Amino acid sequence: MAEALSCAEELARLHDAGLVHGDVQPHHFIIDDQRTHLIDLGLAHGGRIPEAYDFPFRGCLVMYESPEISRSVVEQGSAVPTRESDVFGLGASLFISVTGLRAVEFPPEAEREEQRRVIAKGHHREVTIPGPLGAIVEAMLSPVPAERPTAAEVCDALA
Repeated sequence: MAEALSCAEELARLHDAGLVHGDVQPHHFIIDDQRTHLIDLGLAHGGRIPEAYDFPFRGCLVMYESPEISRSVVEQGSAVPTRESDVFGLGASLFISVTGLRAVEFPPEAEREEQRRVIAKGHHREVTIPGPLGAIVEAMLSPVPAERPTAAEVCDALA
């Protein structure tokens, strides 16, 4: 549980700085003896981006995408990452880290667009993780962005 808390704390720090990561997944957290580091800010949003460096956000690693990001990418070809979509990504990361399963079930051989269509429906596997971690992961995977806790609230729940 300490590792989950350290990941939530790092995401909360990023959000407190006014940034959205846009690609939260287990591979982007490095945990060492001192602290956790959130890396790969290539899709991060926040503040003004010079036009020459700006590009449409076309989603992230699909199995960590929130339903609203997948829906937007399928329907419009791009999306706008949010703190809520980052929290979903953290919830999906914690889910797979504990269970070994993707939070949303889809056939592994499915094309990327089909995977996104499944995710966009907002259904996830049953959360069977015991204790406070399971309860907060369930909340983080809510299909309704406004119903997800903030990263700071995730920290409070895991502290």
